[in-house]
Amino acid sequence: MIQDYVEEFLSFLSAVKNASLNTLISYGSDLKDLIEFLQKKGNLSLEGLNHLAEYLEYLRAKGYNPFTVARKLSSLRSFLKFLEVEKGLNVNLGFLENPKLPLRLPKVLSLEEIERLLSQPDLKHPLGYRDRTMLELMYATGIRVSELIGLKGQDLNLELGFLRVMGKGGKERLIPIGDYALDFLKNYLNNIRPILISPKSKDHVFLNRRGTPLTRQRFWQIIKQYALKAGIDVEKISPHVLRHSFASHLLQRGADLRALQLMLGHSSLATTQVYTHLDYKRLREVYDRHHPRA
Repeated sequence: MIQDYVEEFLSFLSAVKNASLNTLISYGSDLKDLIEFLQKKGNLSLEGLNHLAEYLEYLRAKGYNPFTVARKLSSLRSFLKFLEVEKGLNVNLGFLENPKLPLRLPKVLSLEEIERLLSQPDLKHPLGYRDRTMLELMYATGIRVSELIGLKGQDLNLELGFLRVMGKGGKERLIPIGDYALDFLKNYLNNIRPILISPKSKDHVFLNRRGTPLTRQRFWQIIKQYALKAGIDVEKISPHVLRHSFASHLLQRGADLRALQLMLGHSSLATTQVYTHLDYKRLREVYDRHHPRA
């Protein structure tokens, strides 16, 4: 039955590929649609996978946007590749093209919004100082929230002003830390973290009030809370928006695209190039606002 193969696939991703919990949840959700589709076709055996020509229309009928459909088809292809390579089963995917995707520009904050957001934490309170340090570090380095909360002491080189993260696919990268964020980080480590530390802290840098590592969900709540206080549209804000803002603001100031790719940990330069579209959009706005015949 297909369900059994899906379970084997998820176990394979976890045990062999060392996939994160979020990745496993995402694949599980995507392949749940596949199982529902085959149930409606009345064939949950492997033979049912040889008739996937209608699967694209099934996903569209469920109201998924093109980006979600493309992701679910990618999950399906990964599953079929697992069946072929690991189980010796050859499944004919047939004519199943990805939908054409519109260019989706990442959301970014303006410099003025960044300043308002960063000024919200109460620096007189240990948790407020911790929050400010995390926000400063994310905006200074462009690291993902999972990389931020996963930081450990050995990942930091405060003398040289660099941090090391293990990104997607287990790829290691070194990222410089700006002086402003570095000052906050040093003070946090010397004066704030010792207040929060507990036997359960291990070597994690950012801790909650109980002394255990901060979670993704908690940091998401924190950034939303400060966005509300700063008068920033909460629909516009997320931890990833700080990463996008870091990239966009660097590019606007003449950063090299290849260097930006290395800092962001993108495997392809094409992924990084989306930020050039943001820059062109800004140039168009400046032109329209200032040219006498625009």
